[in-house]
Parts: sequence; structure tokens; C-alpha cells
Amino acid sequence: MNSKNFSSSRIIILAVSAAMIYFGIERGELSTIFAKATRVCLECIGLG
Repeated sequence: MNSKNFSSSRIIILAVSAAMIYFGIERGELSTIFAKATRVCLECIGLG
């Protein structure tokens, strides 16, 4: 794979990733993710 294809692949993956993050935030899933992450962390260290 030459460097131009590699570079364009990176840009495409970055754009798709940013779009998915944006749509997840728009759907209100950010608070759900933070709640689950907090719960997992507290259980992991034994506080939950």
C-alpha cells in the first residue's frame, strides 16, 4: 500500500469515527456511557 492510499484511509476512518461519536452524543448516550463507566470503576475498586 502506498503512502497516499494509507493517508486517505486514515482520513476516512477519522471522519467516520467522528461522525459516530457525534451521533452518539446527539442520541443522548453520553450520560449512559458515563454512568456505566462510573459503575464499573466503583465495582472494580470495591466501593460499589
